[in-house]
Amino acid sequence: MSDSKSSKLGHGLAKVLGIDPNSNNPPSPRHDSIDGVDSLNYVEPEPTAGDWIREHAPTTRDAIQYVYNLFPFLHWILSYNLQWLIGDLVAGITVGAVVVPQGMAYAILAELPPEYGLYTSFMGVLIYWFFATSKDITIGPVAVMSTLVGGIIINTQEKHPEIEATDIASALAIICGAIVVFLGFIRFGFIVDFIPLPAITAFMTGSAISICSGQVKTLLGETAKFSTRGATYRVIIDTLKYLPTAQMDAAMGVTALALLYAIRFSCNFAARRKPHRAKLFFFISTLRTAFIILFYTMISAAVNLHRRDDPAFKILGEVPRGFTHAKVPRVDSEIISSFANEIPGAVIVLLIEHIAISKSFGRVNNYTINPSQEFIAIGITNLLGPFLGAYPATGSFSRTAIKAKSGVRTPLAGVITAIVVLLAIYALPAVFFYIPSASLAGVIIHAVGDLITPPSVTYQFWRVAPIDALIFLGGVIIIIFTEIEIGIYCTISVAAAILLFRLAKARGQFLGRVRIHSVIGDHLLTNDEDPHSISPRTIYLPTTHSDGSNPDITIEQPTPGIFIYRLSEGFNYPNANHYTDELVDHIFKTTRRTTQNIYENPGDRPWNDPAPRRSKAKANIDTTSHLPTLKAVILDFSSVNNVDVTSVQNLIDVRNQLDRYATPDKVQWHFAHINNKWTKRALVAAGFGFPPSVSNTGGVEQSWKPIFSVADVGGSPELVTNQRNPDLESGSDDVDNTLPSKQYPQATERSIESQTFGIEKEHSSEDGSTVAERRENANTRRRIPGTMAVVEGINRPFFHIDITSALQSAVANSHLSSGPEFQDAPK
Repeated sequence: MSDSKSSKLGHGLAKVLGIDPNSNNPPSPRHDSIDGVDSLNYVEPEPTAGDWIREHAPTTRDAIQYVYNLFPFLHWILSYNLQWLIGDLVAGITVGAVVVPQGMAYAILAELPPEYGLYTSFMGVLIYWFFATSKDITIGPVAVMSTLVGGIIINTQEKHPEIEATDIASALAIICGAIVVFLGFIRFGFIVDFIPLPAITAFMTGSAISICSGQVKTLLGETAKFSTRGATYRVIIDTLKYLPTAQMDAAMGVTALALLYAIRFSCNFAARRKPHRAKLFFFISTLRTAFIILFYTMISAAVNLHRRDDPAFKILGEVPRGFTHAKVPRVDSEIISSFANEIPGAVIVLLIEHIAISKSFGRVNNYTINPSQEFIAIGITNLLGPFLGAYPATGSFSRTAIKAKSGVRTPLAGVITAIVVLLAIYALPAVFFYIPSASLAGVIIHAVGDLITPPSVTYQFWRVAPIDALIFLGGVIIIIFTEIEIGIYCTISVAAAILLFRLAKARGQFLGRVRIHSVIGDHLLTNDEDPHSISPRTIYLPTTHSDGSNPDITIEQPTPGIFIYRLSEGFNYPNANHYTDELVDHIFKTTRRTTQNIYENPGDRPWNDPAPRRSKAKANIDTTSHLPTLKAVILDFSSVNNVDVTSVQNLIDVRNQLDRYATPDKVQWHFAHINNKWTKRALVAAGFGFPPSVSNTGGVEQSWKPIFSVADVGGSPELVTNQRNPDLESGSDDVDNTLPSKQYPQATERSIESQTFGIEKEHSSEDGSTVAERRENANTRRRIPGTMAVVEGINRPFFHIDITSALQSAVANSHLSSGPEFQDAPK
């Protein structure tokens, strides 16, 4: 009762608003059954708004699963074992030995005291494992983010010198964390897919070059006053300009950097020479940063032990013990407004490096990350970290690589790293005092040097997609001559613009037929040799060989006046006009009007359709007489997933344009490979999917012959043998006597899985009697087994499962045309 009431209400409202709900409904089938087989009466239902809501609305189970997935450690923690613990201990301790000196060095990049790097390292590895979907990633201070934070602090303090640097860093971490965690909760992790690899590599390479150039001044101990936060090219010029001002620090920095590379090279060389000891050499190479820092700290302590107030070279200085800066962060409108324009860049940097690294190591180690969950992990880390003094943190490339190679087994290794950092915070501050700043600069240069993309990768970009190689190089140049944030924005914008341009200028392809055979060795494969094969068979290739197929092969036009057009990159508002313009232009060039003299008076002719020249008109010369008339258009929608109002309206306009061109005929529009029911609904609403209303010159409606594809109902049938079935060959009308599908005779070129058949449509003759047209010979016609069913609905006969059935349907109905090349077609 409620459904009837709502239906009446809906029809009443539609009447008031002037809406005809049945305006473009397809005509009802004339038959109650197809050849007497009930299973062939499938009518494809049209999806409704309620269906869309039910598909996308979360269920109770989805809600429970959502909460459960917020804590991925619940999936594996109960399976934790001793072997996993050993792997995590080794990896956690190894990363901890690396992150301590790196954390302090990166804090200096961020214009913060070195202890803030330790706080950030501790909170990152401690919190991440609760929400991690990657066992390899290590969250903490990184060079690029630290450089960006340092730049934000400097710019903010220039405008608001009263705001402390630590307050700026903490507020930035909380704001960025809140944004990222929100994106994670609403499952917007897919947005990182809009940042292409060339933009990521350009960002990392340009940032690494910028960081390295900025650290050379500290590495050499240059006393000249110049900014290392400006454009990279300017920093390099100033560094070379003031090279004579280098001090004793150069001895502690350059030698430390040289030793770092020497140890790595030696360990890699030894591992290749002695593979059975490769693990040992790996750990020696991994711990080289800790060895170098300890070694140069000992030298510094020996030199500066009695000259703490006047050291021989710059040292790190006092590092407080414990979490002395733990407090509630200051977050107010004044601080937020002071760096509001920097927030988008900071958020992008937080995400871009972390997701790129985690995805890469996930592919290498055979697991898949959840980007949305990683957003939550990054966001919560940055929300809670500032309460202990942390600044913005994200995934680290170098420490992640070390962690993966150390044999990490689970994200719990982060807890081991946190314990190591905690011990350093409380036990080693006295040692940190003597760390040479030049040696820390060497550590930074050595660490970020791995982020520079080697020439071989750039060449690979060029081999795969030259435009992407240009985007990468352009991004690096922009970062070097401007700023990191500008480089990020430019590369992403250029990549997006090129994507939109490719989409808007997508080119379709006109297809033709090619008969192919399978070859084994030096002879053609037959069905007797391989019953799974279908040889020979028909395929469809671009007529221009634009796909790289052999140009010596002749591609046949399917049938005069019938065009097969494949859309290459979707069908939406950016590219709809480009597709249809190309389609119409080609049709106008290769066909002629069905009726040449459709204008009674010269003034009726439109300005853009000029009449032939008088000389040709007097001589009765028709330059288009050899061209066929337009009969049908077949659109291959295999690459189309969704359509929109603009693209469908474009199709409607083109249909009307071509119908005027083909008048008095109507152009058939067939669609193949539609893979989305919502696309079908949109096309049906526009009047596609069923035959146009066509009348011959006598005013009698001509019959049309639908062709459908059928398949076995009971699943994958057995291979059909060449056994002959007399009942089927005799044309018997008794369906009950037909054999099962496994005994159904196989056609020489098609298997039973995709048989096509024709159905005659009854129509009323002039005297009102019903006439059934039969084109097949009754003596050779085969009945359809009762185990077969149509693949697609009989209510949409112009939506086809493939191009073959679409072409068969278009050819079978070519007799509806008044063109001379089809006048002899059987009716």
